[in-house]
Formats: sequence, C-alpha cells, structure tokens
Amino acid sequence: MRVLVVGGTWFVGRRMVERLHERGDQVLAVHRGRSTPDDWVPVRHLITDRARLANHAGEIADFAPDSVVDTAPLTGAQVDAVTPALPEVPTVALSSQDVYAAFTGLRTGRELSPLPITEDSEVRAERYPYRGAGISTPKLDIPDDYEKLDVEERWLARGAVVLRLPVVYGPHDWQRREEPLLRRVRAGRRRIPVGAANLLWTRGYVDDMASGVLAALDSRVADGQAVNLGEARTWSVRTWFEQILRAAGSDAELVTVPDRALPADLALSATPAQHLLVSSARARRLLGWRPGDPAERVAESVRWHLAHPPPEPTWTDVDAAADDDALAQVGQ
Repeated sequence: MRVLVVGGTWFVGRRMVERLHERGDQVLAVHRGRSTPDDWVPVRHLITDRARLANHAGEIADFAPDSVVDTAPLTGAQVDAVTPALPEVPTVALSSQDVYAAFTGLRTGRELSPLPITEDSEVRAERYPYRGAGISTPKLDIPDDYEKLDVEERWLARGAVVLRLPVVYGPHDWQRREEPLLRRVRAGRRRIPVGAANLLWTRGYVDDMASGVLAALDSRVADGQAVNLGEARTWSVRTWFEQILRAAGSDAELVTVPDRALPADLALSATPAQHLLVSSARARRLLGWRPGDPAERVAESVRWHLAHPPPEPTWTDVDAAADDDALAQVGQ
C-alpha cells in the first residue's frame, strides 16, 4: 500500500509510520521538518506546511497514494487547506474524545453524560473549548479555533474514517503522562498526596492506537464513520498510579488528601463529577481491533520513560514543599 501521511513525525503518528514501514508499505510523510526523529524509519519526506500542500500537487500525484492518514488536524481550516491537494482515496483522520459532552462535564465539574460513552453519545454543544486559554507547549500551540468537531465534519463528509483517540501514553509521549509519579520516584519521595483518585478516564497505549489506524486503513467497513479507540478495561486513576509505581519498582504510599490541597500536577486525582469512560466496541466489531492488556502496557510505557527521563531536572524544593503542605492536611 502507498500511504500519504500528513504529519506523523512524533508520538502516535511516528509509531503508525513505523508500523506501516515494518509491514512493507510505502510512506510519503508530509511534515514541516521541525521534529524529524534521528532514529526514524527510512520513508519518503515532503517538507512543507499543510497550508501550502496545494503547491506540491505534482509530487503527490507522482507518489500516487492508495490511502491517506491525517494525523494532526486541529481546526476546520487545516482540513480545508489539505483536501484540495489530496486524491479521493480511503482516508483515516485522527480526532479526539474531547468531542463528547462528557469532556465538558469533566472540565467543568458537571455530570452531563451517562456511561459508557459511545459514538452515539452526545457531543459538546459549545465549540472551541480552548479559545482564550493560550495553551502553548514546546511541541504544539493550540489555536483559538481548535475544534475537532469541525475537523470531523469535514473528513466525514469526504467519507473518511474518523478515529477518536483517548488519553494516549507510551514511548515518545511528549506530554509524559506518567511524569507526575515518576518525578517523585526519582526524587525518592516516600509518600505522594492524591485525591479520591476515582476518575475513570479511558486511556490508550500508543502502539494500540497505531494498530487501530492500520486496521482502519485495511478495511472499508468504517468509511464515513466515527470510531472510538481505547483500552478494553479502564482502571481508576488511583489504580493507574499504583501500576505506574509498581512498574517503577517504587513502594511509595499514595496518601489521600483534600482536593483543595492537591499539587497542580496531581489535580487529575481530584473527585470528579463526570467520568469519561469510553467504549471501543465499534472498533472491535467493525475493524477486528484488539488493544493490549492495560497493566502490561503501563509497565512497557514506564520502562521506556525511566530509560528516557526529561533532559532537565523536574523536581524542585518548591515541589517538595507543595507535597509536604498537602500531606500535612491529612485529617484536617
């Protein structure tokens, strides 16, 4: 198969391209050239911004893709910029489970949706959830018009499979989902303050997300549909934290403290009003997709992140004081 990948140089897209290469597919990766991994698999590159993709119609025609994957569309305008240059071939576009009303409930402390969340569950009524937030990271700036619902509308109208991804973790995760625990492990902390930590929020291992993309590419049965990906069984945040500590070889104790006392990076362990427990039954039924065991996947991820710590120290005296202050409020 000849696959044109828009994006694909980091995390989910990176692993997906590696999997395509491993099985013998030919890949043309379209990206800006800002974060090409040194140890990446040898694939063809087209260095351009997605807004200028139409200037490269000849190169795309020469490659003659059998299918397309759009790994990182953030806005409707970003989709509009690339579709005129792309052939009408089977397409997979990556979206997010933040399209659901339950995501609004999770963020605002309101119970808005029954569980489990399926593809037929209510989506957000409001648009542009991060407008005015000014979210910027070393990897990604979130534009004010970020809206996966706009992205989905455009790709679904074109007959694409839209894969709604959960909280994704694993090797090369630039958000370092396990880092709030691992940085305390590296600092030798024996007691870690957490809230009730009973949130159920579906996660997904990066390799399982990549295999979901491949399954969608290999089948036409989900064309024009939105499909959830995610682990088959979801543990609470507390159990996830315990799995991380166990995989790191730590016997640190999780100590329940008042939500108001939680350090900022452990806010996920506060008591939720809304869970985001998502069913991936449609992916299993239509695509024959099967994710791995969550406990094993967490251990794999932790091993990688322990072997590849952040380049700069992530624990300070200020952090230690915040934890100590939180722990001092136990029973108060």
